[in-house]
Order: sequence, then C-alpha cells, then structure tokens
Amino acid sequence: MQPQGELFDIGYQRYDGPREGRPRARRTIFEDGMRTILGIGRGGRAKILPALLFLSAIIPALIFVLILSFAEPAADFLPGPADYYSVISFLMLIFAAISAPELLVSDRRNNVIYLYLVRPLTVNDYLLGRFLAFFVLVTALAYSGQIILQVGIILTASDPVQHLQDEWTDIPRFLFAGLVVALFITALPMAAAAFTYRRAYAAIIVIGLFFISAGVADALTSPVGTCTTTTEVDAEGNVSTETVCDEEGAITGDAAKWYALISLRDVPLRVNDMIFDIAVNDEEGPPSIIVGQELPAIVPIAVYLFFTAGPLGLLWLRYRRIRA
Repeated sequence: MQPQGELFDIGYQRYDGPREGRPRARRTIFEDGMRTILGIGRGGRAKILPALLFLSAIIPALIFVLILSFAEPAADFLPGPADYYSVISFLMLIFAAISAPELLVSDRRNNVIYLYLVRPLTVNDYLLGRFLAFFVLVTALAYSGQIILQVGIILTASDPVQHLQDEWTDIPRFLFAGLVVALFITALPMAAAAFTYRRAYAAIIVIGLFFISAGVADALTSPVGTCTTTTEVDAEGNVSTETVCDEEGAITGDAAKWYALISLRDVPLRVNDMIFDIAVNDEEGPPSIIVGQELPAIVPIAVYLFFTAGPLGLLWLRYRRIRA
C-alpha cells in the first residue's frame, strides 16, 4: 500500500507588521517590571501591599502638615525635608526587600528568563529594564511624602512667597538626596534576590542585614559611663551617699567612628546629611550616625559607592552567564 499524505491550508500567514526590535523589548521589560511590583494585572491582594507602603510613606507628611497648619510653632521640632528620609527609610527598605524578589526570583525559578532571551534581548537589557522599573518606583516612594511635606511647609508659612525665596534650596537638595537614597535601597535587595530561588529568603536576608549591622554599629559606638559614689558623714553622724555618673566615649575608643561604618542603615543617611549640610546632635540620632560625623567627608561617600556599586556588580556577575 502506497503511503499517502494530505495538505491542509489552516490559514497561517507571515507577520507583516512593524518590527520594533530591541528598544521595544527593553520597554516591555521595564513596563512589565512596574506592573509586577504594583500588582497590576493580578488579583486585588497583590495590590494591597504596594498601596499600603505608598500610603505609609505619605501619611507622616500629611500628619506633619496638619500639625503645622494648626500650630505653627511646632515647626521647630517637626522633621523637615532634611530629616524626612530618615523617617521613612525603614518603610522604603520593607518595600524594596519584598518587591525586588518579585522581579527576579520568579523569572529564574520558572525559567521564564530564557523565553525573554530568545527575543532580540540580552541579559544586560533584561537587568537594565528590571532595575529601572524598580528604581523609578522606589524613587517615587521617596518623593511622594517629601513633595507633600514641602508643599505643606510653603502653604502654611506666614509669607509663602518669602519662605520659598529663603528656602528654595531645599527643593533641589531633597530631589538629589531622594535619588541617593533610592539608588542605595534599590541595589542591595536586587542583588540578594539574584542569589536565591525563594522570595521570602531574599526579603529576610536584606532586612536582617540592615537590622543586625545597625545593632552592631550602635553597640560599638554607644557611649559608656563611669559612676563614682561618695559617702559623707556629718558632725551628727548622719551618712549621706551621692552617686555621679559621667558619660565617656564608646568602648571602642577612637576607632568608634570607623565601626560606625558597619551600619547599612546609615550609609545613605550620612550622604543625605552632607547634602543638606546638617549635623546630628546627641539627642537626634543613633550613636553610629553621631560618631560617624567625625570621619572625613570622602569616607561616607566612598562607603556609599561601595555598597551601591558592589551589589549591582554582583547582580551582573550572577546573570552574565545566562544564555537563551
């Protein structure tokens, strides 16, 4: 019996539309990254956490503005633009630690990244798109409260125009400082997410590093005191005892300012203080920030660059051998 065959025309047609190439692929990776972080295209529960974190970054600014509108003298002790990033830095860290694994871990664990790379897209394109999506949203989180606070301070001033003329330099400063803080908080969580296949592990690693490093630095830089007790006996035989405690330097002595660099929490905040040209006194900040002010200005900048460029370099090294 001779073999037989049939030919069916099932309507396949060549694609004759526009071919946008790598720029379109890069833009798609960026847009998909933003949608992933914000939970767009997924269920309602995926949108709850991003919404709560953005609200948490805005609510302190709203509260400060309300206090200013009813009690202007309170402005002396309320955080201003120079202090606001230290207020919300923990919230930004939580947002970054939870969101970064959403961008990278699932693509590797489900081998989706190989589907991306069969298109006109390289690993560098993929990482750049994911990084920019994350950086843009972290920056928006940083700016959201600052903008509300700045507008509130101007509108509640007795003379808004004069206040803006006197304090206009706060605007470029908080914009630049916001980029500094956002870049640092973007880099480390993305690097941690590149070395695990469990999203929870990546978040725990980042949060743990911040808490542990801050605790160790504060312990090594906290001042210690010595107490002296004196006993006196008057002519009638009455005994009186007085104890006087004097606060001394940290247990690590002159090296305390170098131990202060251990704290990852303080790395972007030191640069923020330099941008606003402020000094933190003993009642306003943690010991590691206060002691660290004794270091030359170049040292905090170098530490910032190390802990920002270093994780990004590790991220690139982790992905550079991935091929479609």
